[in-house]
Amino acid sequence: MAKRVLLGILTPSSNTALEPLTSAIVSEVPGVSAHFARFTVTDISLDKNSLRQFDTQKILDAARQLADARVDVIGWSGTAASWMGFDSDEALCREITGATGIPTTTSVLALNEILALTGVRNLGLISPYIESVQQKIIANYHSAGIEIPAERHADLHVNFEFSEVSEAQIMQMAREVSAAGVDALTVMCTNVKAAQLAGRIETELGVPLYDSVSTVVWKALKMAGADPKQIKNWGRLFREVG
Repeated sequence: MAKRVLLGILTPSSNTALEPLTSAIVSEVPGVSAHFARFTVTDISLDKNSLRQFDTQKILDAARQLADARVDVIGWSGTAASWMGFDSDEALCREITGATGIPTTTSVLALNEILALTGVRNLGLISPYIESVQQKIIANYHSAGIEIPAERHADLHVNFEFSEVSEAQIMQMAREVSAAGVDALTVMCTNVKAAQLAGRIETELGVPLYDSVSTVVWKALKMAGADPKQIKNWGRLFREVG
């Protein structure tokens, strides 16, 4: 019997999108399954209470639960580092691996690796966030040498509500952002149901979609020794990158 591949996924408590999407994606790879642990995240803004939701200790507690399941890799399926700074995810991965002995990645670090591998310099940004959060994301990518010439955001701060952004809204934002001539699009939020739209967006608009639910799955599979190219129905990321 072939060895199972177990992916451990850290999940914001109010997220209702990433678990079904992640499970659907990995179902295309024989022997791979995703397993989830939650910690409290209910609101996204730049105020201290919101930022405190991402204190390391709570995340470590959830990671230790995943370690009990003997997962091969732990992925933080969240995008807080996009506004808090990429170094916050780098530090978090070191902390989790130090506490559990399990290699760790995140949606944002995976996205940044993908952008480097594909040579993206102009990135179209779609998110559900409020203006101040969106601007922090833009500034952080600018500092990393990646420009965001066009963006759209839904101006929401309650995390649960992110999952209620409709496919029609996502498609419209994608059309508007892609018109700026970007190299790729990203949906920067793992509680927006966009990963399943990758094929449709890429066919219509001619640019790849690197959705934040998909990016962490792509990297976690690679780290666990599974081939992401086995995934055929979730966009160019899995077929073409790395």
